[in-house]
Amino acid sequence: METKQFKAESKRLLDMMIHSIYTHKEIFLRELISNASDAIDKLYFKSLTDDKVGLNKDDFAIWITADKDSRTLKISDNGIGMTEEELENNLGTIANSGSFKFKNENKLEEDNQIIGQFGVGFYSAFMVAKKVTVITKAYGSDKAYQWESEGVDGYTITEAEKANAGTEIILEMLDDTEDENYTEFLDQYRIKGLVKKYSDYIRFPVKMEVSHSRPKEQSEEDKEAKKPLEYEDYVEVETLNSMVPLWKKNKSELKEEDYKHFYTEKFYDYTEPLKYAHVKNEGVPSYNALLYIPGRAPFDFYSKDYEKGLQLYSNGVLIMDKCADLLPDYFSFVKGLVDSEDLSLNISREMLQHDRQLKVIAKSIEKTISSELKKMLKKDREKYEEFWKAFGLQIKYGAYSDYGMNKEKLQDLLLFTSSNEKKLVTLDEYVTGMREDQKYIYYAAGDSIERLEQLPQTELVKDNGYEILYLTDKVDEFVMRTLHSYKEKEFRNVSSDDLGIENTEKQEEIKAKEEESTDMLKTLGEALEGKVSKVVLSQRLKTHPVCISTEGDITLEMEKVLNSMPSDQKVKAQRVLEINPEHEIYGKLKALSDSGDSEKLGKYAKLLYTQALLIEGMDIENPVEFSNLICELM
Repeated sequence: METKQFKAESKRLLDMMIHSIYTHKEIFLRELISNASDAIDKLYFKSLTDDKVGLNKDDFAIWITADKDSRTLKISDNGIGMTEEELENNLGTIANSGSFKFKNENKLEEDNQIIGQFGVGFYSAFMVAKKVTVITKAYGSDKAYQWESEGVDGYTITEAEKANAGTEIILEMLDDTEDENYTEFLDQYRIKGLVKKYSDYIRFPVKMEVSHSRPKEQSEEDKEAKKPLEYEDYVEVETLNSMVPLWKKNKSELKEEDYKHFYTEKFYDYTEPLKYAHVKNEGVPSYNALLYIPGRAPFDFYSKDYEKGLQLYSNGVLIMDKCADLLPDYFSFVKGLVDSEDLSLNISREMLQHDRQLKVIAKSIEKTISSELKKMLKKDREKYEEFWKAFGLQIKYGAYSDYGMNKEKLQDLLLFTSSNEKKLVTLDEYVTGMREDQKYIYYAAGDSIERLEQLPQTELVKDNGYEILYLTDKVDEFVMRTLHSYKEKEFRNVSSDDLGIENTEKQEEIKAKEEESTDMLKTLGEALEGKVSKVVLSQRLKTHPVCISTEGDITLEMEKVLNSMPSDQKVKAQRVLEINPEHEIYGKLKALSDSGDSEKLGKYAKLLYTQALLIEGMDIENPVEFSNLICELM
């Protein structure tokens, strides 16, 4: 028996495949099942025009047989089989695809289910097997042939005995090592799991004889004697795959329960999804997709350990469990899958070439998700607010990140708590409800709504009847700065020095008071040197004695957020201490200034500044000094 040699380039490719092309050894079963499915597809295609085939679609199947004693795994099909020449061409020359040739010769349409694009998947068997035997008989031929190889050393082809057309692939598994367990691929539970994971939607049944155990029937005497049960083994044939993917069924065939059950089973989530979308895109590229918005955030969603991505199938065969390229980061919460026949697969059918088709699909998926969220916001507000509580922070990050590149896509999905009835509102709802004389969209940023409600800086805005957006997430103010405006209305922090609602007459009064209080304000400022840029009389305060506002781009809330990050560089807002000229504290300060008691006036400055910090929820610099000042000035 002559041993034939692989061609030099095929030898190198085979060695590469065994050691580096495939990331996971378990992929071999996916490849062999896919090849078997292709072979059946070819004969099924022939049966549509050739009555001699004598088989209908229900007669076709793929069989898996595992034998732990002989350490062999057999994958067999009743497909079209191979002639001696085809064995030589398809298995003797690596990367010569019989499926590709079959497709071209028969001018098959794109919706034909032939999976194979490369002739390399078969050789993944050598990752787990020390010897591979192929026994095959071509449809319409009287002869069967056996191809046998132990890897790069070459192969033999001899005549064999086989009753019917089809192919059997027998793998003699490698011996286990300290690092690798090859016996696991002979375990029926492991095999069932791999078929379910990668080949669940191959459209022909994948069958296996599965061993079970059941209790033997007991006699009445044994029951009365309470003898322990004896068990017997039995074998039954199980179909391991579900064959017809849910996403390829017509929507009219499916109920809401079908979609929800598929989600909880496929993505191991005990809560039902808030929303799902079944997409059938007939364009170029064509694809089917099932997209789900979960009802809750995974425990690791906002951590670096979370891995985004949709499952990616090609003709029902799982290619990637999480294809990150199909989802933008701001929609990373979406779960689901995409199945396309138009993807350009690389040599291992394990990863995608980063090509135009994938980008087009990703763009289409993004539009679908955005459309579904807007639809939910408009038609089912309660459900959308439930979604927002789980994933709103991710949408905010999306609007802020990448220098606001995606802000226009996401701004209409944002929700913020309103000072009116403390309910969530969109930016559009805020602007629609604005008074005609209102210049800005006002917001206040802090740790909690309760604290923001009491901020002295909100008094003037509220007294003028304007709505305020309460921002309580760390990223919120950065989002506002990135958006800058919405529908030509600029965002304005209530602590800003210009709120656009100051009373001109009152401004003149305060200006006159400031001129009278020049010495007092100067003394207060000197006492707080290095802490504030200046001390002014406030135009915004009504009942509160004091508050802190800021000048420049950095606000107090931004200072808190930025300085909480692990960095040696600390930032500081340019603080302004504002004193209410209508509060009795102003009279006390003015009297001290007029009496020339600058030392006591300085102590009041420190006390009022620390009081303003406490109102803002800021850490006070010297609690002991603050406590002593209270006692002394009392």
